[in-house]
Order: sequence, then C-alpha cells, then structure tokens
Amino acid sequence: MKKRVYLHPVPVRIWHWVNAISFIILILTGLQIRFIGKTEWISFHTAVKIHSVFGFILLANYLLWFCYYFFTGKFFKIYIPPFWKPVDWISGMIRQALYYGYGIMVGKKNPHHPSPEHKFNPLQQVAYLMIMMVCIPLQILTGLVLWDPVKFAWLGKLLGGLQVVSLIHTGLWVFYGFFIFVHIYLSTLGHTPLAHIIAMITGYEEEEEEH
Repeated sequence: MKKRVYLHPVPVRIWHWVNAISFIILILTGLQIRFIGKTEWISFHTAVKIHSVFGFILLANYLLWFCYYFFTGKFFKIYIPPFWKPVDWISGMIRQALYYGYGIMVGKKNPHHPSPEHKFNPLQQVAYLMIMMVCIPLQILTGLVLWDPVKFAWLGKLLGGLQVVSLIHTGLWVFYGFFIFVHIYLSTLGHTPLAHIIAMITGYEEEEEEH
C-alpha cells in the first residue's frame, strides 16, 4: 500500500520547471554561440538574444529560490548535510552510493525515504548544495561579465580576467549538459519511471507504507 507525501510546494514546482526550461534553452543557444560557424540551427545574433533573455530569467528564478528557501528556513533543513555527525553522514552516502551502483539492479529498496524536511538523500544534499551555492552563482556572474564586459569590467577583474571568466562559463555549460542527462535518468528511478516527474507536477510523492 502506498501513502502520498506532499513533497513539493507550489513555489518549488514553479521554480523547478522554469529552471529546467531555461537550462535546456541556455545549453542549446550556448552550443550555437560557442561553435559559431560550425553549427547554425539559428543565427548567432538570435542565439545571443535568446541566451541573454533566458540568462536573466535564470537569475530571477534563482532569486525566487533563494528567498523562498532562506526566508522559510527550509534551506538549512533540506540542503545542509549533517556535517556535525560525520559518521552518520558518510555512512549514509556510502549506503546511497551502493544502492545506486548495485542495490537498485537487484531490487533493493531505496535507503532514503523523502519527507518535506528531508527531501534529498546524502549524495543529493552535497550535489545540490554545490550546484545552488557555487555553480549557479558562478554561471550567473560570469554570464553577466560576458553579456556586458564593459559595464561588468570590475567583476571580470575580480574573477581573474575575461579569459578565465569565459573558461569558467564554458566549463559549467559542459557540466550542466551532462547534469541534465543524469538528472533525467535519476528522475526515472521511482516506483514507476514517471513517478518522480508526476510528483514534480502534482506536488505529491507516492511511497510504500512500512508495516
């Protein structure tokens, strides 16, 4: 028998889908900008305009995420791993890694049971903390410098110069390209292939009740 857990409030679902669409469009337009002359499914100038618009949408969406999680106090409960309990934290990561690498293939149950205050397993906590607090801010800051190198010259110097900024921005673009594929794969690992995806639409996750 399954119980329904309200895991994803409306602001989180809005943020997630705006983020997903923005990421995909930014990755595709970034491909056109980066490989100008080698690929041309849209013009370079159109790609730059679309890339800039969705870059600012991503910035606004990030601020929405930041305000929601910090002002509600959810950030520290959901995103911060229990560093103060190193044995429990490390053993939890090992159990989750063993599940992903082996257990799921032989029908083992997921060791993590999501709840509104503990949505992420130990591996997800570390990954999403780094993405939300390091990778996305870096992508936004470097994107601002590349969008207007004159206006944001001070920021470019702070980050190590235009070449370093471009390298960081492109490196993160490659990272997000791989991340999208991994994220889609992991989203199919619920009790049905679409369970996690439906949960991000309805807000409710279904989970087996323990007896």
